[in-house]
Amino acid sequence: MNILNKVTLQGMKKSRTRTIVTVIGVILSAAMITAVVTFGVSLLNYMANGAAQKYGDWHVEFLDVSSSFVQERTHDEGVANAATFENMGYATLDGSKNPAKPYLFIAGFNEETFNTLPIKLISGRLPENSGEILVPLSVEANGGVKFIEGDKLSLDVGNRMNGSKNLGQHAPYISGKETFMPKDEKTYTVVGIYYLPGFDEPSAPGYTLITKADAQDKVNSFNLFVKLTNPHKVHAYASSTAGTEAYVFNDNVLRFMGVSDDNVFNMLLYAVGSIVVVIIMIGSIFLIYNSFNISLNERIHQFGILSSIGATAKQLRNSVLFEGLCIGAIGIPIGVIVGIGSIELVIAVVARNFSDIFYSNVPLTLTMSISGIVVAVVVSMVTILISAYIPARKAARTPVMECIRQTNEVKVEFKDVKTSKLAQRIYGLEGTLALKNFKRNKKRYRSIVLSLVLSVVLFISANAFITDMKQASERAVAFTTYDIGFGTQDMDDNEMLLLYDKLKTADGVYESSYQSLMKYSCAVKARDLSDYYWEDAGSHSPDETVNLPMEIQFLDDSAYLNIIEDLGLSKEEYTGQNAKMIAVAKVPSGMKDNREHEIDEYIDMFKSSSMNFTIAPQTNGQPKMEQGQNVSIKFVNTVPPDQPPSLGNSAPKNPFIFRVIAPYSLKEKFETHDTNVISKGLTFRSKNPTHSTAEMKTMIQGEKITAKYNLINFSEMLDQNRNMIFIANVFDYTFVIMISLISVANVFNTISTNIKLRRRELAMLRSVGMSDRDFQKMMNFECAFYGMRALLFGLPIAAISSWLIYKGMFVGGADNIDFVFPWVSMAISVFSVLFIVFITMLYAISKIKKENIIDALRDDMT
Repeated sequence: MNILNKVTLQGMKKSRTRTIVTVIGVILSAAMITAVVTFGVSLLNYMANGAAQKYGDWHVEFLDVSSSFVQERTHDEGVANAATFENMGYATLDGSKNPAKPYLFIAGFNEETFNTLPIKLISGRLPENSGEILVPLSVEANGGVKFIEGDKLSLDVGNRMNGSKNLGQHAPYISGKETFMPKDEKTYTVVGIYYLPGFDEPSAPGYTLITKADAQDKVNSFNLFVKLTNPHKVHAYASSTAGTEAYVFNDNVLRFMGVSDDNVFNMLLYAVGSIVVVIIMIGSIFLIYNSFNISLNERIHQFGILSSIGATAKQLRNSVLFEGLCIGAIGIPIGVIVGIGSIELVIAVVARNFSDIFYSNVPLTLTMSISGIVVAVVVSMVTILISAYIPARKAARTPVMECIRQTNEVKVEFKDVKTSKLAQRIYGLEGTLALKNFKRNKKRYRSIVLSLVLSVVLFISANAFITDMKQASERAVAFTTYDIGFGTQDMDDNEMLLLYDKLKTADGVYESSYQSLMKYSCAVKARDLSDYYWEDAGSHSPDETVNLPMEIQFLDDSAYLNIIEDLGLSKEEYTGQNAKMIAVAKVPSGMKDNREHEIDEYIDMFKSSSMNFTIAPQTNGQPKMEQGQNVSIKFVNTVPPDQPPSLGNSAPKNPFIFRVIAPYSLKEKFETHDTNVISKGLTFRSKNPTHSTAEMKTMIQGEKITAKYNLINFSEMLDQNRNMIFIANVFDYTFVIMISLISVANVFNTISTNIKLRRRELAMLRSVGMSDRDFQKMMNFECAFYGMRALLFGLPIAAISSWLIYKGMFVGGADNIDFVFPWVSMAISVFSVLFIVFITMLYAISKIKKENIIDALRDDMT
């Protein structure tokens, strides 16, 4: 070890406090980078495993290959698993409404294939022999042809030909150029309906029907699915082995390994990781750079003496870099261990919440990557070397005499530190001295202010994000009046009510209801509508007749009676075949945003509180007034019960609310054969919604329902929302706490060392008669100047950042949430900034006060 390095180690030992704080900063920086990288790797591994469970555990698929090709690939080096299905041929799909998919494609699965390619059943079971078959839901949803369990399919199975070329699923349909050549007639029994398989390409010309492969069938064409031990070699493997065969990659899995062709996802993935690492590096560089800069300020006189006896600029620069390497050698290994341990604890806390949101059967576990840890170590060391090199380069270029005399420490003109008489009168002598100290070395104090600003902005912004998420969750809870909803449109009423009698017996259900929501029109005179309505509707003639779209919500009679009783209305007057009806008719006057407002924020749509109307059913958007009926309606202030989940986009999109609420027993009186049904269905409240929903699914499958329907566990959706908020809370607060710790260490290190560097100056003030009280008062003013300057910049930036987060999360004025100005987090920030600065200053001053004034005056900036 050369003499300069020995001097460096002695200097580190002498300034133990600064060295320890710098090492702590490096530990925090390395821990955060390691934690971010490790969690990123763990999360991507979790998502890749979940995607493999959903889309299939394979990396590359070879299409329409021979049995010899399958054998060769199965024995290739690096292949972890291989599965195949038989391409048994095509059959024409009679009545297909999709011109790009006129075929049914028959695939023969074996046991290994079923394990590799997950099949998600909607109803029924898997085929057990070559005479049974599964049909995808897309045949009905996309092709317009409906199959149900038990159907017998007699298919002429053959090949698609383009001249002499045999076409497969990888080749899109070529209208007018290809021919279908049947070879064999096969009969299948439909035993189940399943969701669209993940291995099907969108351009495939046939809907894939799955049967059980039969060893007696002689099939020469297969689809081969290969999983490699090293997924990063999948592109090279496919291109080197495919030859003339077509192949596709399982991008749904590979994208989470960073090896897919999805450039947008890859860019987003690396951009997010890079932004987080850069934020950490910025905070760390502030801390470590200040430490080395302060170290040089302490050693600048020493550097001048060493230079005068022959030390070169390179040697001085290497001396500082050696100090950085020593600090890194201590801090980085500890930081890596702390980072791995802390993220393991965080993963243990949030693992269950992840499984509730994404993949219930895939555990989120800690996944350590050697390359990831190496990246964390390299980034941490680069941060240290950058922080050390900048001040080292500056010190090496400083002339020798300036280093010895230290005339470069403070170079200011009188005008730079001049204070006004008003400031002198307000602050007094102590405050004026503090203000002059603040002005005369702006570079040194600027780093403190920037560190505080960074901490304030991050803390307030993260709290704003959490506040917005919580508010969205609370609004979601407020606007959901049931736990489980069953919605349909074309199911027969009798069938729906029979199903209702079964579903309401599910374990945990304590409240249930059924209803139907239909589109109608209402003919009214323009003069009957309120002025608030016409503010948005525009000009009109008072005698003009207006056909308004409206809805009638037919509730089961008991739920309807409960509403009547809650409103204090007469049961006799509002029940029966000729009874009056109630309605909610409101317009959101003056509220131009897209939020969903509370009912008391709306204005009455009609001038009168009760009216007689002629209402008629709506068909294809047009009212049939010739089928109209006269009704007497009373307008009430209540919130209509939530409708069942609708299919598609059938929900009305009117700029106002006009809904009649009626008992279900009146439905036959108003309904016609062509009445437009928005939605109808069943709603339930349960003590255990998840268990009740699972039991209901079993009941529905047992009933073999053929109509389209939605069964949604809204409680589960709200739980997922809460889980996402919990996860966001954990990571946001963890990130903010660690960044804040870096900032606190930075502020502590900078202030305490700056005070130490000013020991002669402070000793001079005490020697001329400044009392301890006045001395403390001057330092308190300095604390206030630090804090107020940081808050002056930090709070406005944080407010703007909070607004941008709000706008970014909820585009278009935010859906159902208001912007909440972060007053609370700002108050916490104000208190924290002033407290941190004050405590740090108090610590440094206590050290100065213990020193002998004469010794401090003799000290030559050591």
